[in-house]
Amino acid sequence: MATSERLIETTQELLWERGYVGTSPKAIQQRSGVGQGSMYHHFSGKTDLAAAALGRSAEQLRALAEEQFSGPGTAYERIEAYLLRDREVLRGCRIGRMAQDPEVIAEPQLRRPVEETFDWLRGRLADLVAEGQAAGEFAAGPDPAEVAATIAAVVQGGYVLARAADSPEPFLRAVHGALALLRAH
Repeated sequence: MATSERLIETTQELLWERGYVGTSPKAIQQRSGVGQGSMYHHFSGKTDLAAAALGRSAEQLRALAEEQFSGPGTAYERIEAYLLRDREVLRGCRIGRMAQDPEVIAEPQLRRPVEETFDWLRGRLADLVAEGQAAGEFAAGPDPAEVAATIAAVVQGGYVLARAADSPEPFLRAVHGALALLRAH
């Protein structure tokens, strides 16, 4: 594996585990086995490397979600596949956790992949809700963008509730509740 790839993958994991503040260049170097000179040869500093890692995490999250969104089935079935896919619930969302880090939100280069990912997610969900409304699966009244924002909030809030309880149960209850609401309308 190329040095830059090893640095990005290591930083992805550390950001997920520790957040931006808790991820030091020294920790990245130790875990990746890459020296300081090599790290700064590929990236101008921690922010540059973290931005690359967040960008990669965002790409991976979108690709994984797109597998369900563009898969077979009705709009409801594709949303259900997204909500019920296997996740490391107690670790939280790689991108959602970054939205809670004040230094990530304060730095436009770091905030950008977080913001763009959630915009993309809400947009894809809104498209599916609109598709389901057109097919008669869902009630025609609710704004698809609002329903999509609610679904995204259920997932992110479910992660928080699961971490607080140290159990995936609150996450599962939240997503099953969201699916019940979709079925009811």
